[in-house]
Amino acid sequence: MPYTKLTKTRSIIVTTCFVVFLASLIGGVGAHVISTMTRSADAMDDERAERAAQSAVMSMKQRMAATVRDNAVWDEGYKAITSDDAQTYTYETWGRTSDNYLLYDAVALTGPDGANTASYWKGQPFDPRNDLGPRFLDQVKKASNPSSKPIINFFSYGGQVMMVGSQAMQPFEPDPEIQTYSVLSFLKIITAETTDVIAEEYLLDGLKLNSQPDPTTLNLPLPDETGKPVAYLSWPSKAPGTLVYKSVYPYILGCIFLLALFVAAVVVAGGAEARRLRKLAAASRFQATHDSLSGLYNRLGLAEKLDRLLGLRGKRQRLTLYMIDLDGFKPVNDAWGHAVGDHLLMQVGDALATCHSDVVAAARIGGDEFALVQVGSTDPAKIGQAILNVFRKPFIVDGRTIEVGATIGSAAEDDVQDPHELLRRADMALYEGKESGRSRWVAYAPHLDRERQRLARLEGELRNAIFNGDIEPFFQPLACARTGEFKGVEALARWRRGDTPVGPDVFIPLAEKSGLIDMLGLQMLRKSVRAAKSWPGLSLSVNVSPIQLCNPGFAGDVLELLAAERFDPKRLTLEITENVLISNPEQAKRAIDALKLNGIRFSLDDFGCGYASIGALRQFGFDRMKIDRSLVLAADRESSGIDVLKATISLAAALGIPVTAEGIETGRQAEVLRDAGCDQLQGYLVGRPMAPADISQAIAKAADAA
Repeated sequence: MPYTKLTKTRSIIVTTCFVVFLASLIGGVGAHVISTMTRSADAMDDERAERAAQSAVMSMKQRMAATVRDNAVWDEGYKAITSDDAQTYTYETWGRTSDNYLLYDAVALTGPDGANTASYWKGQPFDPRNDLGPRFLDQVKKASNPSSKPIINFFSYGGQVMMVGSQAMQPFEPDPEIQTYSVLSFLKIITAETTDVIAEEYLLDGLKLNSQPDPTTLNLPLPDETGKPVAYLSWPSKAPGTLVYKSVYPYILGCIFLLALFVAAVVVAGGAEARRLRKLAAASRFQATHDSLSGLYNRLGLAEKLDRLLGLRGKRQRLTLYMIDLDGFKPVNDAWGHAVGDHLLMQVGDALATCHSDVVAAARIGGDEFALVQVGSTDPAKIGQAILNVFRKPFIVDGRTIEVGATIGSAAEDDVQDPHELLRRADMALYEGKESGRSRWVAYAPHLDRERQRLARLEGELRNAIFNGDIEPFFQPLACARTGEFKGVEALARWRRGDTPVGPDVFIPLAEKSGLIDMLGLQMLRKSVRAAKSWPGLSLSVNVSPIQLCNPGFAGDVLELLAAERFDPKRLTLEITENVLISNPEQAKRAIDALKLNGIRFSLDDFGCGYASIGALRQFGFDRMKIDRSLVLAADRESSGIDVLKATISLAAALGIPVTAEGIETGRQAEVLRDAGCDQLQGYLVGRPMAPADISQAIAKAADAA
C-alpha cells in the first residue's frame, strides 16, 4: 500500500512536473515564436516604411528634375535669357507663376559668373545668394556646365526646408565652345501639406518634418550636397506585431487551450500581415517601374519586361521593340502650358497601348518619348502604320484641338539577348527616322551602325584635318559679264583624305553637326584672306555657315581676324544662304549689321532654290544676290526659263542689288545672262576652282595680255 501510494505520488509528481515542464516548454517556445514574429513584423513594416519614404523622396527629386530639365534645356528659353530682356522673360515665364504653383515656390536665374540675374520668391524678387548662402552658389557653379542631369539638393533657410533643383540654361545642342552657362534653379518648400500628401500616398501615418531626428520614431535624413542632413522625415512605427501581441497577451496567461488559440491567432495574424506587406511591396515596386503620369512602364520597367520576354525565347512568337518620339510636342507646352501637355501625353499613352492586339507592353521613357513591345507574327510595318494612324486624327484636350505627329524606330530581337542593346538599336532607327524626315517608321538595320561608325571615323579625321590645317581654300574666278575681266574670287574649301577628295557637301554638314564649323570657317577665312592679300585688285567672297552667323561672337571674330591680317574689309563679301534668315533672323540681322558697319559686304547665295522673299532682301540689306545654278540650267531647258531668269534679275535691279550668276558653262548661257542684266559671272566657262598659285598665274597672264 505505501509503495503503491508512493508510486502514485511519484507518478503524480513526475506527471505534474512533466506537465509543468511541458507547459513551460510550450509556453517558452510559444513566447519565443511570438516574440520573434512580433519583432519580424515590426521590422518588415519599418523596412517597408523606410523604402516608401525613400521612394517618396526619390519621386520628389525626379519631379523636380523633370521640371528643371523641361525648362532649362530649351532653345527658346536659352535665347530669351541671353537677350537684354532676360529679367522680364524670367518673371513672365516662371516668376509670376511661383506665387501659387504646384511644382515650385521660387525661381532663380543666375549668370555664368554666379551673379543673380532674376529671382522671384512667391512672385516677389529676392537674392538667393544672400538668402541661401554659399552652398547655393556651390550648387549653381556645379550646374553651370552643360549636363544632361539636373542637380537636386535640400536646403534649410529661415526655419523652412526646401528642395532646390539647378541646371545650366542651355539649348538642345550646347555649343562646345561655351563651358559655362547661366543656371536656372527652382525652389520647392517642403510644407506640412507636402508631408501630408506623402503620408497619404505612401502609407506613412503621422509623417512630419523635423530639424533633428526623433529617437522615438523612424527617421529619414534629407541631405544637402555635402551629405549633411538639413532635416528629417519622421514617422512613428506602426509596430503591427507588437499590437497583435498586446491584444492576445491576456489569453496567454489564461490556459493552455487559450495558448493554442493564441498560437493559431498569431499564425493567422502573421499570415495576414505578410500578405499586407507583400501588397505594399508590390505597390512600391509598381511605382519604381511605372511612369507616374501615364501609368505605363518607365525605362526601368521596360528593361525588366524586355529581359523577362527575352528569357522566354522559343516559348513565344517574335518580339519587336518600337521607340516613338512625338513630333511637334514642344510647341504644345509652349502654347498652352505643361498641364495641357501632360493631358496630351496621357491620351497618347492610352492610344498607343491599345493601337494593336500584338502590343503586350507600353512605356513612357522620356518627356515625349514612348515605347511599345510587340510579341506576334504581324508584320512590323503594319504595327508601324498602326502607330502612325494614332496620330492621323487630332487629340482633344480641354476643348483644344491639338495635332502632333510621331517618328518611329523599331528593332527586332534577332540575335539580341540584352534588353539595353535592343533599346539602343531601336534608338538608332528612331534617330535615322528623325534625320530623314520625321513622321515615319524606320526599322533597324546593321548599316545604321556601320553608317554611324563611318561618320564617327570621318568626324575624327575631319577634326584632325582641321587641327592640322589640311583643309585648303581653292578659288573660283568671278568675271565681269560684259568684259570678261576678273573682278574677284570665291573661296571654296577643299579636303583630300589621302588620295581621295571629300566633297564639301559631305564634310561641311558634318562640321556643322559636330560643332567644328566655327573653327573650320575661321580657318578658311584666315587662309583665304592671306592668299587674297597678294591679289589687290580682286574682291574676295567667302561662304559662311548659318551656324557661324548665329554665333554671337562671330562678328567680333571676323573683325579681329581682318585687323590681325591687315585686310581691307571692303574687299570681303560674305555669302550666306537663306536658311539662316529662317532659323534665327534676329541674330543674323545683328551680325550682318555689325559687319556691314565696318565695310564688309553680304551676298545672298543660291537665290531661286528656296523661299527667300523680297521682304528678306530689303530687311537684311544684301549688297549682292547670287542666282542659283538651277535657274541658269532652266533657261537652257525650258521655254519659260529665260523669262523667269529675266524676271529674277529685274527684281534685283529694282531693289538696286547687283547679280552674280553661278554655274555658267556655255557661251549661250553667258550671253543670255548678260542681256538680262546680270553683271557678274561664275562657272567653268570663266574658270574652274584653282589653287592660290594658279590664280596668281592667271592674274599675271591677264596683265601681260593687257
